[in-house]
Amino acid sequence: MILNCIAVDDEPLALGLVSSFIEQTPFLKLEGKFASAVDALKAIHSKKIDLVFLDIQMPDLNGIELARVLDNSKSNKPRIIFTTAYNQFALEGYKVDALDYLLKPFNYEEFLHAANKALAYCELLQKSTAAVNAPTASTTAEEHIENEYLFLKVEYQLVRIALSDILYIEGLKDYVKVWLKSAEKPVLSLTSLKSLEEKLPGKRFMRVHRSFIVSLDKINSITRNALQIGKVNITVGDQYKEAFSGFLSKWV
Repeated sequence: MILNCIAVDDEPLALGLVSSFIEQTPFLKLEGKFASAVDALKAIHSKKIDLVFLDIQMPDLNGIELARVLDNSKSNKPRIIFTTAYNQFALEGYKVDALDYLLKPFNYEEFLHAANKALAYCELLQKSTAAVNAPTASTTAEEHIENEYLFLKVEYQLVRIALSDILYIEGLKDYVKVWLKSAEKPVLSLTSLKSLEEKLPGKRFMRVHRSFIVSLDKINSITRNALQIGKVNITVGDQYKEAFSGFLSKWV
């Protein structure tokens, strides 16, 4: 797999270094280098770009602002690896769904590590898309998703989680905790509970509280106002009681 890349940095030396790193990496193809995020945005809209190596501190439009614009795009959305001298932007980089964050000065080994992460991400995404879109006589794309995996962004990498392994999902302010049957500690991801609710199959998962989605087949015991999964008791919120009552009627 070859990733079409551009480099964006207003510092000529830094731009030249990243461009040279791209050109010496076999699975990366340099499609352009830009000293301005505005010029880079034009190129992204006119070409198929898979990956952007993006500086943050730039005039007119900075790297975070460009990433937010791209994050809101419905199509032709490349992935981003930030290249910056300022580590205080790490959390902002994570919030705009960047794949990685290279802190200047970085060497080729560090660059290659980030590039390999991008390659693995794109290959995994390509395989999952192909699997979902592959037609069969008895399995629709929706059924395939319901029976397979959830892909979560965890610390600048895409992690594949089997739906059958999920016990319940707990929503925090900016994060979710995905509690698994196979692990003592939860998987932490910077996303919203609403976003996950839209991705999960309704036949297998239910939101029962503003802060909880549960795996229906992992419920051990149940009352009209609460349920238990393992040793954890989860209260059913008022606005979810009607839907939960419908599920409860199947138990009695």
